[in-house]
Amino acid sequence: MNWGTKIVIGMLCFMSFIIVLAVLMFRSDTDALVDQDYYEKGLKYDEVYRQKENVIKDEAKPVLAIGDSTIGIAFKSSASGNIRMMRVADKSMDRELKFSTDPDNKIDISRNGFAEGRWKIIIRWVTPAGISYLNEQEIYMP
Repeated sequence: MNWGTKIVIGMLCFMSFIIVLAVLMFRSDTDALVDQDYYEKGLKYDEVYRQKENVIKDEAKPVLAIGDSTIGIAFKSSASGNIRMMRVADKSMDRELKFSTDPDNKIDISRNGFAEGRWKIIIRWVTPAGISYLNEQEIYMP
C-alpha cells in the first residue's frame, strides 16, 4: 500500500467519525446544559442573588442532620417556605415540600421514598420579619 492510499483511508475514517458524531448529536432528546425556563430564571437572577447574600450576611445557613428515618433541618429563627429535593441521578424522583418550623425552629422530613445517593436540597424561606433567604446544599443519603 502506498502513502496516497493511506491518506485516503485516513480521511475516510475521520469523515466517518464526524458523521457518526453529528448523527448522535441530532438524535439526543434533550440538552442537559439548558434549563427549560432559562429566560425566566435570568430575569429573577438579582432576587436569587440577594436571597443567597442574605443567608451569608445574617449567618442564617440551615443545619442539616441526616438520621436513619428523618432529615432534620434547624434554622436560626422561625421560618416558613418550601424545600425542593432534587435527585441528581433521576429527575423523576424530585419533590417539593412546604414547611413551617416548630417552636424550636426545626423541621423533620421523613426519609420514606427517598432513594440512597446524592441529593441537592434547595431551601427558600421567609422569616416573620419578612426577610427572604435561599440556600442550596448537596447531601448524600446512605
